[in-house]
Amino acid sequence: LTHPPDGFTDSAILRPRGAMFVGRADQLAALDAAYAAGSEHVATMQRLSAAEVLERVPVLREDYVAAGVLEADAMDMDVNALHQGFLRGARNRGAELRTGAPVDSLTRQGNAWLVRAGGEEIAAKVVVNAAGAWCDRIAALAGVRAVGLIPKRRTAILFPGPENHDFANWPAFIDVDEEFYARPESGALMGSPADETPMEPCDVQPEELDIAIAVDRLQTATTLAIPRINRSWAGLRSFVPDKTPVVGFDVAVEGFFWLAGQGGYGIQTAPSMGRVAAALALGDGVPDDLRRFGVRAGDLTPARFHSKESQQ
Repeated sequence: LTHPPDGFTDSAILRPRGAMFVGRADQLAALDAAYAAGSEHVATMQRLSAAEVLERVPVLREDYVAAGVLEADAMDMDVNALHQGFLRGARNRGAELRTGAPVDSLTRQGNAWLVRAGGEEIAAKVVVNAAGAWCDRIAALAGVRAVGLIPKRRTAILFPGPENHDFANWPAFIDVDEEFYARPESGALMGSPADETPMEPCDVQPEELDIAIAVDRLQTATTLAIPRINRSWAGLRSFVPDKTPVVGFDVAVEGFFWLAGQGGYGIQTAPSMGRVAAALALGDGVPDDLRRFGVRAGDLTPARFHSKESQQ
């Protein structure tokens, strides 16, 4: 992400932002836990007093904030630049992207799969199930047992920033218990109530109640007035019960490879998760540099759900 390959993108994928967890007096223990957990991996984590928090985001209410934790090196990501870089590289290597082609059936014939999608039939030795919130439904079409994927709705709003503050360089500010978060975005502020509402897979839309909750929580914690919403949207973040991604071949059905359950971190982890998935699909081990970070194939394998069922 910091040093993409030559030709991957014409613009930087990351730019400095910083991320600041904030808490009330009754959340000081949660701030302690956030600092301890973050410090295990990030040497630049800092404890902040209430005054230091307000210096960085002056619209937070003095009677709300008791302290904070800052990850100064946190970055904003240009998601479109990342997507386009991967698509460009895939096309250059012969990959073909077909949109508007929902999968109707998946049938195992001999040592290959026959996939009917978008009115066509495609034969393949291996099927990679990377269908996001729909992964369990794709598995069902293939006669593969589900991994218990739960899509959860997350809502976001874009609203005007305060005219009397230069807010463009504020860090993201996040309630330590994830009751809300906000950050500068495209000349405005983006906020969320950090909702996690279980849903069926769908083209999800924001609910008026969640938008109202976001506004209420932000106005409770800050002096921001939110007279209007410029834009609102929602997305599905998909989790399995242990909240760890599912990456690897199914243990019961040959040639069916899972790449599911990235939760809210699919974009951030995409470069590394892609390398892990490619290595495991080819029958190789986890790349050495990622293994040194503690990534283990055994933690990601879909077999962990089958073994738990057999123990019950």
